[in-house]
Amino acid sequence: MSLPLIMIATGLAAFTLGGLAMWPSVRRLRNRLTDAIWQLEHDPVTGMLNRAGLLAAHATLTEADTAGPIIVVLIDLDDFKPVNDTHGHDRGDDVLAAIGGRIADIAALHGGTAARLSGDEYAALLPVRTADLARIADTFVALIAQPVELTTDGTTVTVTVTASVGIALAESTDPFEEVALRRADIAMYHAKHHGRNRHALYEPGMAMPEPGRRRGPRLRDRRLSDEAMA
Repeated sequence: MSLPLIMIATGLAAFTLGGLAMWPSVRRLRNRLTDAIWQLEHDPVTGMLNRAGLLAAHATLTEADTAGPIIVVLIDLDDFKPVNDTHGHDRGDDVLAAIGGRIADIAALHGGTAARLSGDEYAALLPVRTADLARIADTFVALIAQPVELTTDGTTVTVTVTASVGIALAESTDPFEEVALRRADIAMYHAKHHGRNRHALYEPGMAMPEPGRRRGPRLRDRRLSDEAMA
């Protein structure tokens, strides 16, 4: 073999070996990027989608060729604060994760997805497969109210949490937060003010209850207010 060919062959071998040596680093970088994207769209406590993840899921749905009406469910736990006060925030997170798992399972059963929006508030996004929205909402209400077992200092305790559920129909092309989620939010507050541990369906013309009757600003309301003031 001539000297130039030997030099070319040696260079190719060195390049190949160098590339092989770099491959683990490339793979690590790729894994880190994947993890970073996952964290941006998921809630660390429950592993569910977060608000950004739910918005991304809705955007994907609107781009589908089969895009049609959607069902939006907003779920707010009733009086969750005593759980944290009594059992501590770590056990409270366990309850949030357990309930989040139930919500995610129901959503998946109906071909949809679910998210934890903030604090004790969840949402589900479902395709329209049935006209019986009340049955879907009642399923969420009933399963959330099932007892959750916790282990605290070696002792098993049972915690029961209920939820107020609002459910609404919207077109997939409607602005998600301004229309679809807003309708479900209004319905949820009607459920809250009619006794809790129940659902309400959004109907055209339904309005948010008077501010004086509400239990106070939600975490996401305060976050939006803070962002507006920043």
